[in-house]
Amino acid sequence: MVARPSGRKANEMRSMKAKVGIIPNADGSAMFAFGDTIAIAAVYGPRQLHPQHMQDPSTGILRVNYDLLSFSVSERKKPGPSRRSKEISQVTEWALSPVLDLRAFPNTVIDVQIYILQADAGTRTAGINAASMALAHAGIPMKNLICSVAVGKLDKDLALDADNAEEHYDEGEGHTDIPLAKIAGTDEFTLMQLDGKIPPEMIKDVLEMVNKGCEEIYEVQKKALKEIVE
Repeated sequence: MVARPSGRKANEMRSMKAKVGIIPNADGSAMFAFGDTIAIAAVYGPRQLHPQHMQDPSTGILRVNYDLLSFSVSERKKPGPSRRSKEISQVTEWALSPVLDLRAFPNTVIDVQIYILQADAGTRTAGINAASMALAHAGIPMKNLICSVAVGKLDKDLALDADNAEEHYDEGEGHTDIPLAKIAGTDEFTLMQLDGKIPPEMIKDVLEMVNKGCEEIYEVQKKALKEIVE
C-alpha cells in the first residue's frame, strides 16, 4: 500500500462534522464537512412550480442547484454556474430522488441549494450528505437518508475520501475518482461515477470501502438530526 500524503489508513476518512438548522429562513438546512471541505444545503418548498407547463399533477419534483462559492478554492472561481456545477446538480438529483416520496405535493417543486464554502476534494459527496439531512430537516417524506463518499486510486492502491493533495499525488498516471451514494443501511446505490480508470477486479474493494464509510457517515448524520429535536 502506498503511503497516503495525509497519513491516513486506506479506509480511513477525514474527520466529519454535521449540523442541522443552520439557515433560519429555509424550510430545512444542514452543513456537512469532510475535513476542510465544507458544504451547506438549504431546502425551500414544496412550492408551486413555475412555469406551469413543467408541473406534474401526479407528484412534486426535486430541483437541485450546486455551486462552488468563489472564495471556496485557492484560485478565484468565476461566479455563476459552470458545466461542472450543472452536471453535479443533475447527479445529485438522481442520487437523492430514490428516497423521496413527493406524491403528496402535486404541481410543486422542492428546491435544494447546495453551496461549497470550502473545497478540498469530495465536494459533491459532502453536498449530497448535507442535502439529505436538509431534506429530512424540512420534513420531506423520505424512506431513508442518502450517504455519499468517494474512493480514489493513488498509484495502484485505493484510498477512501481522498483530499486534494492525494488527488494530485500521482500526476503521471492520473488520479481516478469514484464518487458513490447509497441508501443508508441497504445495498442500494443511487450514484456511481468513474472519473479515470480502474481494473474491474477492484470494484468489489471499492464497494466495501464505501459501505464502511457510509456506515460512519450515517451515524454522523443521525446524531446531527437528533440534536435538532432534543
